Amino acid sequence: MNDPSVPAGNPRARRRWFGVLLVVALAILAAFLVSRFLLAVPEEETDDAYVAGDVIAVTARDPGTVIAVHADNTQLVRAGQPLIDLDPTTADVNLAAAEAELARAVRGTRADFTRVGGADAQIVQAEAELRRARTDYARRRGAAAEGAVSGEELDHAADAVKVASAALDVARAGRAQALSAVGGTRPETNPAVLAAVANYRRAAIIRSHMHVVAPIDGTVAQRTAQLGQQVAAGAPLLAVVPLRRAWVDANFRETQLKDIRIGQPVRVTADAFGDDLVFHGRVAGLSAGSGNAFALLPPQNASGNWIKIVQRVPVRIQLDPRELDRTPLRLGLSVNAVVDTADRNGVSLGRPAAQPYRPQSVETDPAVDARIRQIIAANR
Repeated sequence: MNDPSVPAGNPRARRRWFGVLLVVALAILAAFLVSRFLLAVPEEETDDAYVAGDVIAVTARDPGTVIAVHADNTQLVRAGQPLIDLDPTTADVNLAAAEAELARAVRGTRADFTRVGGADAQIVQAEAELRRARTDYARRRGAAAEGAVSGEELDHAADAVKVASAALDVARAGRAQALSAVGGTRPETNPAVLAAVANYRRAAIIRSHMHVVAPIDGTVAQRTAQLGQQVAAGAPLLAVVPLRRAWVDANFRETQLKDIRIGQPVRVTADAFGDDLVFHGRVAGLSAGSGNAFALLPPQNASGNWIKIVQRVPVRIQLDPRELDRTPLRLGLSVNAVVDTADRNGVSLGRPAAQPYRPQSVETDPAVDARIRQIIAANR
């Protein structure tokens, strides 16, 4: 038992300890306020953000029947890797016909050049005949003056001159006609040959469309092509998603846009990986309008009762491709974006558009050009 004569505690000591605790608490609160409002890095944050990216549609450019499928959903493909094969039988026949037509055009052009040479020879022959007829007429006219040649024979000589002159005109006209088909050209640049070359290129392009390849590195998605399926031109076959080029569309409130500038650093965390894995990026641009402005049914604020609603504006955040190589983000994932707004020297308008991606056309395929030159050389 405690002795009731001994005091339970020292009130002065208790007040002193309470004072110390109060000072510590006030110091902690002051430190928090200073770090929160004076020393903290200015930033804007939103969890209304999602991963977006290009979905490159691979379609049938010409009709055909699917005979092979080389890639399926979720598989990684490289640019130029085979995806779909269509039945090339009809395209091969058309390509062979175009090759024969090109060879025929080259041979026909060669014959046109030969006709020009033949017309030159006919002109030389006609000129010789005209000289002979004129000489004969001059000799007979002298003999007729002496009475040695009859008038009828002289008339025949004059007619012969006219016939020879007309023959020369016909020969010259024939040369002009032959020259009109090849004048100013070579076999490679003749219009008939160029038309046949264009027809061959068209057939080669259609033949190349029977072998569908990946236009870019990415992951296959939305495959609809099936073996034996008859597809029409423009029918979707599958899609390729280049995850390395994914970005984030962060929807910030309009009250958060004042300090956001293009080029500011951004920290991104995905719900799929937790806060321990941080992706880094930069602000790439701000949308030209709020989400409501581009909605299918935009609001009509001037009609009926009006209620002010804080709008959200999509901000595009470009991610580091190297980090996406290590940990790819799938399209549509929810993320949290934090923009460091300390540096406000950047601009808020969009940057000039980059050069779009254009796959190489078969029209400029060196193999097709080499085959055309080979056909022309073999038939000249």
